[in-house]
Amino acid sequence: MWNLNDVILIKYKKDYIYFVEFDDGKKGEINFQNIDRWGPIFKPLKDKNVFKTARIQGGTLSWPNGADIAPETLYERLDVSFK
Repeated sequence: MWNLNDVILIKYKKDYIYFVEFDDGKKGEINFQNIDRWGPIFKPLKDKNVFKTARIQGGTLSWPNGADIAPETLYERLDVSFK
């Protein structure tokens, strides 16, 4: 069974990379370089000015256009080798 963790901190780093921290202390960077290929709602995020507008909503990463990513997907994609 999956123990859902909430995102508690995000920081835009550069290009399509966010630093993400979860409530269990796990943290690292996620590269969203190909996010525009994830579906139609993500296409506007290819514009870096739009991509940079992410916020935490409901324990996960979301954007004003309604795009969001399930916290378990973020957790699995987290690259803890980035600091």
